[in-house]
Amino acid sequence: MNRSTNRRGRGRPIVVLCPHFAPDNAPTGTVMTRIVDELAGLGHQVHVVTALPWYRHHAIEADWTGKWVRTESTPWGSITRLHPFPGDDKSNLMRRAAGFIAYSLLAGVFGLRAGGWFRRADVVIAMSPPLTLGLTGKVVAVLRRSQLVFNIQDIFPDAAVDTGAITNRWVIGAARLLERISYRSAAAVTVLSDDLGDNVTAKLPTSRASTVHVIPNFVDTDAIRPGNRLTPYRAELGIGDEPVVLYAGNVGFSQSLDLLLAAARELPDVTFLINGDGAARSSLETAAESLPNVRFAGYIEPDRLAELLATGDIHVVPLKAGLGRVSVPSKTYSIMAAGRPVVAAIDPGTAVSQILESSGGGVAIQPDDASAFVEAITAMLERSDRGLSMGTAGRAWVEREASPEAVGVAYHRLIEQLAGRAP
Repeated sequence: MNRSTNRRGRGRPIVVLCPHFAPDNAPTGTVMTRIVDELAGLGHQVHVVTALPWYRHHAIEADWTGKWVRTESTPWGSITRLHPFPGDDKSNLMRRAAGFIAYSLLAGVFGLRAGGWFRRADVVIAMSPPLTLGLTGKVVAVLRRSQLVFNIQDIFPDAAVDTGAITNRWVIGAARLLERISYRSAAAVTVLSDDLGDNVTAKLPTSRASTVHVIPNFVDTDAIRPGNRLTPYRAELGIGDEPVVLYAGNVGFSQSLDLLLAAARELPDVTFLINGDGAARSSLETAAESLPNVRFAGYIEPDRLAELLATGDIHVVPLKAGLGRVSVPSKTYSIMAAGRPVVAAIDPGTAVSQILESSGGGVAIQPDDASAFVEAITAMLERSDRGLSMGTAGRAWVEREASPEAVGVAYHRLIEQLAGRAP
């Protein structure tokens, strides 16, 4: 946490249900950790129910094994960490769904206990994915005589359907039903962009359109700053001073990472570094076996994030066609905070493309277009001064528009409104 407070009494407590929280290094965990930090700084008592750290390897971290439930007190409330029921096979969606359901049920029980059994709360904040936490949050909110704020990071099942990850019509139908019920049962649904807001609003009755609130994610500009490109991390990986094109994040089927392989074939003097893990990594490594300039590395420690971001001369954000309207890659903010230019292969007119255009922090091209991707990378490498100016512009934009303080205040105002304390 970046801040602590001894103030424990603005109204009733807030209960937060989320799949990740510090020290877990999942992007959504970083987001929720900082939101809680900001709310605590504004005087709220907060009780977090989350999972034991498991994001890095889809298995509980070694230092956290041995107990299914761990609870700790904090100056601002408490954190309860639960077994997340992770599956070894990241591509087995049914197994992962079963794990999410089991975790959501357990989170419901401890959501009722957090801060005192059935004690009345100001609001219950539940984060999706997983979508199952929406219904859990509603049950906890009802039993704690509170209201639900449903925080949407990605639109599910739209993204899974668009990528072909889910094809069974019965599964799709059940997921869409759960989605509609979750949205309609929430007093407020928070989304990251206007695109996501339009998507959710279209699934609600007209009378409930006002429950959708756009509150963007943010980046910690104090923790992430522009740094020297010749990082110790380069040395660890055996990378010299050649240009590095970096993808950092989930290596899944939603990301068009085959674009990096296409660029690597055309640009043999450039190192393409894929940092992360996910269901698609194995097949991607196989496809890259004949490309010596493509490197793979696992997740880096969270406290080395700024160093990782500095390692790349150009960062890429590739999403398959159609997914730009249901997902907002929060990594974009971090890249811009690091002062590095972005090449985004993403649907035009969506949040990331709009941010890059308004900030001048990078370029957006059509998704799944290998020729355009290679052309954009090549042009930025040939005009290094252009890349540097984009990085500077991106840094200035996040300092101005994407501060944690602004997001914290937005959630504070929403909570005060729902609790009946708004002026």
